[in-house]
Amino acid sequence: MNKKSRQYIGLAFAVFAYYVIHEGAHLLLAILMGVFKTIHFMGAGIQIDVHADQMSDVQMFCFCAAGAVATAVAAYLLVMLTPRLVTHPYKTVRAVTYYITIILLFLDPVYLSVIFSFVGGGDMNGLVLLLPEAVVRVFFGLVFLVNVWVFWRWVLPPYRQSFAH
Repeated sequence: MNKKSRQYIGLAFAVFAYYVIHEGAHLLLAILMGVFKTIHFMGAGIQIDVHADQMSDVQMFCFCAAGAVATAVAAYLLVMLTPRLVTHPYKTVRAVTYYITIILLFLDPVYLSVIFSFVGGGDMNGLVLLLPEAVVRVFFGLVFLVNVWVFWRWVLPPYRQSFAH
C-alpha cells in the first residue's frame, strides 16, 4: 500500500476514534447521570443531546469536560505506548495509531482555545458555567503547547524512524 493511501486510512480511523472516545465519554456520563436524551447525527459528526433542564451547572460542566478529558487520557495512553506501536510490522497500523495520537492530542485543545469562537460554543457552553471563558481558553492553549512539546519529543521521532524503513 502506498504512503498516500496509508495517510487517508489513518486519518479516517483517527476521526472515527475521536468521535467514539470524545462523544462516547459524553454519552457514558449522560447515561450515568440519567439525563441522556438522544444522539444527533449531523453531517460527518455526532452530538449527544441531554435533558439540560434536569442538570445542575456542575453536572453540565462535567458533561462538557468529559469529552476533552477522555481524549486527553487516550492520547497520553497512546503516547506511552508509542515505543511498542512503532514496532508493528504493518505500516498501515502504524499510520492509524500515529494519526489517532495526533487527533487526540490536538483537536480538543485547539477547538477549546481558538476554533469554538468561529463555529459555536459546543463544550465551551458548559465549561463557562463554572469558569470564565478566558480561563478555559488559556488553559486549553497551554494544554495545546504542552501537547506540541510531547508530540515533538515523544511521538514524532519514533514514528518518523519507523516509517523510514
